[in-house]
Amino acid sequence: MTIREQLEQRETQYLSPYASLSRDSRGRKREEPECDIRPVFQRDRDRILHCKSFRRLKQKTQVFLLPKGDHYRTRLTHTLEVSQNARTIAKALRLNEDLAEAIALGHDLGHTPFGHAGERALHAISPSGFRHNVQSVRVAEYLEKDGRGLNLTWEVIDGIMNHKTSGTPHTLEGQIVRLSDKIAYINHDIDDAIRGGILKAEDIPECYTSVLGSTTRDRLNTMVHNVIINSMEQPQIRMSGEVAEAVSGLRDFLFKHVYENPRAKGEEEKAVNMITKLYEYYRDHIELLPEEFLRMARERHEKNERVICDYIAGMTDTYAVKKFEEFFVPESWKY
Repeated sequence: MTIREQLEQRETQYLSPYASLSRDSRGRKREEPECDIRPVFQRDRDRILHCKSFRRLKQKTQVFLLPKGDHYRTRLTHTLEVSQNARTIAKALRLNEDLAEAIALGHDLGHTPFGHAGERALHAISPSGFRHNVQSVRVAEYLEKDGRGLNLTWEVIDGIMNHKTSGTPHTLEGQIVRLSDKIAYINHDIDDAIRGGILKAEDIPECYTSVLGSTTRDRLNTMVHNVIINSMEQPQIRMSGEVAEAVSGLRDFLFKHVYENPRAKGEEEKAVNMITKLYEYYRDHIELLPEEFLRMARERHEKNERVICDYIAGMTDTYAVKKFEEFFVPESWKY
């Protein structure tokens, strides 16, 4: 018996009846030999961790555009916080920790530069629209490894596609990531907003702090514990009504006071304009796209608009600025 088979057997003996077992995965789009050491979801996690799209997340905006300071979250640190929340919850509920971690690490692979400002720009200008969860799946299935994709399991792809609040993951591990994403960004965005002088801790309404806590530590503790307690031996992942209502209210508070705050987002329109201009330039000069993108487009008969979105969405913040300067800023004006 291989190490992988021993681990799969251990899952059947220990994990909850509601867990997604590695050996019962619906599989991959392309069949391939099994690893002799790692079950399929652990293997998926490793593939995501080592891919180029994952590494680029370190230079992509979470909320604050190119902040002045070393401690603001990026899309990468957000992803790691989501992963940690998801692993904690999955382990406590005896669900498949490898699956939860793989979904968490992959959920934002397709996010644009400049956070949701970049996503909004591409969605507005591209005839086919743009959604980062769909793009994350596209990165995993098609764009990585020179068009071969990562060939992830059905369960991981399903969790990535459905990680947004409006999504409906088919596995409990996917449901964990959907909630863990919200838990992570609510708490770290408050922390970053306070660090940036946009919020004070006392600005958060007492109707939310009385339920969730007044510090990042307390809120995380409350939310994670509440999910575990209310999901124990249940066929769904959920919070209690009181905590869910407070989380939803706190999220609405952040939209009004942070996500739409001119001090936090004052540069966003510049970012939107930059992405829009880049899209228009590549649309008119499609031959300037890297050859690998043009080749993949030819082989798959992709529309130009789709390939341009693929390329721009994969840019880091700094690379997008560099390309914008290259196309639109005279050489004599550059420093």
